[in-house]
Amino acid sequence: MSWEGWTIFAGFWVVFVTTPGPNAVNCIQNGMSLGFRRALWGVAAILTQATLFLMLSAVGISALITASPTAFLIAKIVGAGVLIWLGVRGWMRARLPIRAEERPASGIYTRAFLIATINPKSVAGYLAAFSQFVQPDVAIGQQMWVIVPTALTITALSYCGYTALGAQLGRAALSAIANTLIRRVLAGCFILYGLALGATAIR
Repeated sequence: MSWEGWTIFAGFWVVFVTTPGPNAVNCIQNGMSLGFRRALWGVAAILTQATLFLMLSAVGISALITASPTAFLIAKIVGAGVLIWLGVRGWMRARLPIRAEERPASGIYTRAFLIATINPKSVAGYLAAFSQFVQPDVAIGQQMWVIVPTALTITALSYCGYTALGAQLGRAALSAIANTLIRRVLAGCFILYGLALGATAIR
């Protein structure tokens, strides 16, 4: 990959991972509920998913799934349902006191990984990256040595930033009213993402 190609790819990836979506919302929620250090398990899950999607995209799996209307429709519907469920659950629990010790690291990791995997923005972004930036006349392995470290570094910085933002909001939201309001806004975001995904699936 040329220097010019790398700068264009890096710019695209910055926009891709910093645009607020379900992953960002989950990182903010984790930061608020668990504090920065424990919430980093969620960032680790996102990086795992990113690595997996990069590898799958490299061998054309994501393109194959998108080429199958039925498989893509099922993925959209399942993803929409899970996001809506997470939003409704978060809304109903917004008034409950947060007990970080009830959420082990494995639970934080698994939830974040599932959210990242069903996120339609992920599929679209990885497909866009590989259709636009991978050079067909250059060995894919050679290009991955540039693409993967760049993508994972930018992804880590972005979601660590969202997690830090959530941790700061958690410290700032000292009153029960403010805490409940912020948590319900974030839960509402999950519901909206799910409804939007479901609407695209229906269309």
